[in-house]
Amino acid sequence: MVLRYQGFLMTTPAPSPAPATPNAAIAPDRIRTAMGWMHTAHFLTSAPQLEHLPAFDLPEIAFVGRSNAGKSTAINTLTQQHRLAFASKTPGRTQHINLFGVGKQKVDDAVLADLPGYGYAAVPREAKLRWQRVMGNYLMTRENLRGVVLMCDPRHGLTELDEILLDVIRPRVEAGLKFLVLLTKSDKLTRAEGAKALSIVRLQAGGGEVKLFSALKKQGVDEAAELLWRWAHPES
Repeated sequence: MVLRYQGFLMTTPAPSPAPATPNAAIAPDRIRTAMGWMHTAHFLTSAPQLEHLPAFDLPEIAFVGRSNAGKSTAINTLTQQHRLAFASKTPGRTQHINLFGVGKQKVDDAVLADLPGYGYAAVPREAKLRWQRVMGNYLMTRENLRGVVLMCDPRHGLTELDEILLDVIRPRVEAGLKFLVLLTKSDKLTRAEGAKALSIVRLQAGGGEVKLFSALKKQGVDEAAELLWRWAHPES
């Protein structure tokens, strides 16, 4: 897998925020269960290379996305913790796979994997090439990988790098791997812009689910947490 990196896109001033849409389809007790489960997340280990990751029988859910897509913020919001996922002041500098255990009563029943952000122009080319191989190998070969959550800034949409990642995981998605695109920072969109972004990315996501998400307005947090809980507990 060869990734071609590019610089950040310039953005225009943010329009008025889109109001959060209440989620009436999910029973409140399921939301409480999912949010309580996510809140148990705790650091397990960090690995600079794939071979340094411990093997787990537990279902694993990976979080991926371009640098500055709001990945760390989304993880911290979903787990209701301030600094579980470390957001570097210099995007692209965090180059380890970080694993977090999740499970009630101090018994882990799933693992969250925070993969390095990709696409930041200031990172040396050698580091980019090394991490494209690590991420590609992880996504294609990690045996206990149950689902992938891709963070995307809807003001830019899915970039070329995001689409390359989708191509990498497509065979596993077709074989049953769960896949979700979170359109982060959706509070910066109007209602019409949010609806348009959802429609476009749903066409590009190749069967994956797509949800608007705002850490600031807590939009989509309950839905995303409940979905991840179901991924990890399919029998429920």
